[in-house]
Amino acid sequence: MSKTVEVRRGAYQDSVALMQISQDLQKVDGVRSALIAMATELNLDLLDGMGFARPESSPNDMVVAIEADDDEAVGRALTALEEGLTRRPTASSDASAQPSSPTVATAARSAEADLALISTPGRVAVLDAVDALDSGLDVMLFSDNVSVDHEVALKDRAARQGLLVMGPDCGTAVVGGVGLGFANVVRPGPVGIVAASGTGAQHLMSLLDDAGIGVAHCLGVGGRDLSSAVEGRSTFAAIERLAADDAVELIVVISKPPADEVAATLRERATDVETPVLVRLLGPGQPDLTQTACFGVGRRLVAFQ
Repeated sequence: MSKTVEVRRGAYQDSVALMQISQDLQKVDGVRSALIAMATELNLDLLDGMGFARPESSPNDMVVAIEADDDEAVGRALTALEEGLTRRPTASSDASAQPSSPTVATAARSAEADLALISTPGRVAVLDAVDALDSGLDVMLFSDNVSVDHEVALKDRAARQGLLVMGPDCGTAVVGGVGLGFANVVRPGPVGIVAASGTGAQHLMSLLDDAGIGVAHCLGVGGRDLSSAVEGRSTFAAIERLAADDAVELIVVISKPPADEVAATLRERATDVETPVLVRLLGPGQPDLTQTACFGVGRRLVAFQ
């Protein structure tokens, strides 16, 4: 068996594109596992979990980690990596139709979209998110390294326009049955999830699917959303969005340990929503996700309290 870990300094690449390349490399003959990603703390944790040594790096560096049967298989994977990194979309035959400096706004004008997934570096992701909101798009902000002040400003801007910001650092979402980021493939169904915990959302979706209940939407709001600084801005907006969807029969809110005052407000406001809302805030003494998981009998939902 052969393992290699390589750091490419300052070689920024779109995180979503790197996820696809990682998947492609795992299909190469002889490759057992591969992770091609920017060296954020989350991705370095993934690297640890896969059994690779954590290299010295910064979030602006790209990490290449490959485990294969032998050195030849590693070589094939590296060749496939270079091909993936240099691959570009086929240009339109009408060159005049291609903007010279593509932006989120120009992309929005040329596509029938209502959501923008942004995975640019944190220092420019805020500008891209503003561009998307001003183009009338909801935003899934996959990017991290966005300040709390910028997060609050983005979410206030979205609220003024009746839009939703998922994130920053939103790694998992399901919108209308379409998985985004690190999404599980689960059956469609009547549950809407609002999640300030990406791994919690993945766990809950898997439990629901195993119990025979599907998910209509899973709206990630970013791990800081229920902090005292952000005050649940996207959580409350996401609950309203799900409550307005006739396909959603139960809303489940899960979060990392929140600020006490925000949790109290959330529980109070949840009682005013016509659609049943199950609030499960992770932490010591709280029900775990297995207890939270729901099962259905026909069209009826029964929740473990």
